[in-house]
Amino acid sequence: MASHTVQLLKEQLPVEQQPLQLSPDITTGLVLVDLVNGFCTVGAGNLAPREPDEQISKMVEETVRLSKLFSEKKWPIFAFLDCHHPDVPEPPYPPHCIAGTDEANLVPDLQWLEDEPNATLRRKDCIDGFLGSIEKDGSNVFIDWVKNNQIKQVLVVGICTDICVLDFVSSALSARNRGFLSTLENVIVYPRACATFDLPLHVARNNKDVVAHPQELMHHIGLYLARGRGAKIASEVLFD
Repeated sequence: MASHTVQLLKEQLPVEQQPLQLSPDITTGLVLVDLVNGFCTVGAGNLAPREPDEQISKMVEETVRLSKLFSEKKWPIFAFLDCHHPDVPEPPYPPHCIAGTDEANLVPDLQWLEDEPNATLRRKDCIDGFLGSIEKDGSNVFIDWVKNNQIKQVLVVGICTDICVLDFVSSALSARNRGFLSTLENVIVYPRACATFDLPLHVARNNKDVVAHPQELMHHIGLYLARGRGAKIASEVLFD
């Protein structure tokens, strides 16, 4: 999609952003959405980028930076990892992030989180991580994490801005509004540490089974919808 068209849409659908100043006085949890090889590492699977992607690469880089800072401060981290049984499809998407394969593992620069005492990892088999946190007994791992850490705000990063990130943010906001997350006040999305995939129109026209998904536009729409649902959007993240 032509850059001037995207810019026009951004002007018509503006997303208000404010700097986020993090302080030990307000307990903040970092939520990582699907920083797995199957979505982020070139050639790692059906839904992985087929060539180096600047938006995805910058998202991974910024997420690694934030994760290390949260780890140094011993602040809570929650990481969702997309993970599917090979015999259980997730239409309309092709098989991806199959359990037991490297697709379903964290990207190399974040694999240290597996041994991080302040990190909680949750493998999910659905788009929405909030739903993917529900256990068979009806409890919810994410809700428990928020309550146990007395978290007042969550900073959400990951992929895809307009799919898994948006769905999780929307559900977390609804759960907060319904009183299921009694300590949670704010859900904050950080655009520089989010990304989505790129499927240009000219490629989609040649394949009746796919829908065009221009990256820059859909990234912006994801942020716009999240803001409309009640999330705050951070232009930058600063630490005291």
